[in-house]
Amino acid sequence: MTASRHISVLVTSGSGPAECQQAVANVLNVMRTEAELLAVDFDTNGARSKHGYKSAVVLVSGAEAEAFAKNWRGTIQWRAQSNLRPKHKRANWFIGVFDLPASVRTPERIQASDVILDTFRAGGPGGQHQNTTDSAVRATHRPTGLSAVAREERSQHRNKALALERLQHLMAAQAAADEAAQKASRNELHYALERGNPVRCFKGHDFREVKGG
Repeated sequence: MTASRHISVLVTSGSGPAECQQAVANVLNVMRTEAELLAVDFDTNGARSKHGYKSAVVLVSGAEAEAFAKNWRGTIQWRAQSNLRPKHKRANWFIGVFDLPASVRTPERIQASDVILDTFRAGGPGGQHQNTTDSAVRATHRPTGLSAVAREERSQHRNKALALERLQHLMAAQAAADEAAQKASRNELHYALERGNPVRCFKGHDFREVKGG
């Protein structure tokens, strides 16, 4: 059985403008690609805005979850002329990736009647070990719309259990993010973006990573 752990982070535009919301959407796309390469399961939840996401909760699961998260924690810089305000002089946009604290309240245990389980044929993350049966499972929580996927086990029964476990963790992470947002004026998650000291830097509207900043 695959060794697994769960790590939840918040990807946030803070109090930044719409361009920062674009950056969040782009970062989520890069994150998903990197998660597949590391064979890390990637689940996310965020309310789309007109231009991207103001913030999104990300849950990563698997043996390499910590290695994945370590590569993202901190401030992310995007250098690009605004395509929303072409005459705007600013061309540096910053977003943050922060660990989510544990939720103050414990989310209610998921009720089986509130979950839709869908099975589908898929290999492991990155396309390894393609299955010939519909053993991958997506668990969707009806009341919230949150969903989580498990695909690494050959047993559909085991993948159902993993998907439900990840869904519970994703609900807890979302609860923590909601609590943080409610006290945003005094917490560091949304407003502690350390501009000028990014851990990763991307450039242009094709969102190419610039090594070494």
